[in-house]
Amino acid sequence: MKKIAENLRRIGFIANPEKTRCASLVRRAGRLLEEHGRTVVCDAATAGLVGNKWPTVPAVDALARQCDLLLVFGGDGTMLRIARQVAGLPTPILGINAGNLGFLTAVSPECLSEAIRKLTSGKFSIEERALLDADVTQGGVSSQLSALNDFVLSRGLTSRLIELEVSVNRELLTRYRCDGLIVSSPTGSTAYSLAAGGAIVSPEAEVMLLTPICPHTLSIRPLILGMDAMVQVRLLSARLIAILAADGQEQIELNAGDTVTVRRSLKKVRLLRLEGTTFFSTLRQKFGWSGGNL
Repeated sequence: MKKIAENLRRIGFIANPEKTRCASLVRRAGRLLEEHGRTVVCDAATAGLVGNKWPTVPAVDALARQCDLLLVFGGDGTMLRIARQVAGLPTPILGINAGNLGFLTAVSPECLSEAIRKLTSGKFSIEERALLDADVTQGGVSSQLSALNDFVLSRGLTSRLIELEVSVNRELLTRYRCDGLIVSSPTGSTAYSLAAGGAIVSPEAEVMLLTPICPHTLSIRPLILGMDAMVQVRLLSARLIAILAADGQEQIELNAGDTVTVRRSLKKVRLLRLEGTTFFSTLRQKFGWSGGNL
């Protein structure tokens, strides 16, 4: 990876200005990278955060095209937003955690110096993560959303259960009466799906997860499908509005008869993983899995 590291000359910075720790982290990371002979470029919001210290490229996708690597400062929500914007581009992403749990933002502030050292010396690998696409059909009109983590179809402001008809590869699976349904990628298995009782899935697994939220039937359980499956969900409940959310950020309101078809996206996002960090070490760290006896 040493040769690849030498090609990482131009580093793009994207920070969440709402995170109070970001400004100091951005300045520190920029100083460290410049000491290693790298050029720093940032988006407009980050430039405003640190006082226009470096050249600016306004749009995130344009920044990705002009850089060899993107450093994203914030929480997992920031990473999800940026991942959707640069999906399909070859530029890898590395997250610097200025949030809370941080499954996607792999580098803690305390390890920033070590992370920059590994980055500039080639001690890393590149992972490709698949996204999911959702085609939403409402009265003959279609719209599309993409998600790295998950799509969540849930009841809106009402306290009533919603009824959903779910088919897999055009074959009827079941009807759920529930608070909602999560369709998750392996990357998203440690997000809302996990909180709703779904399995933790290694990110390289070629699977998709269906996790019902508070189903009104004890026999209903989370289901793991092949990543090439096509999942179609139709809202049956009348006189209420449901919400489809992509990564908890982009939303569409649904009415009775509307359908959502979820399948693997043709686009992928590339994540940079530093040497010494693995998915399983992240699980041990984030969840406090010590392996000891009770």
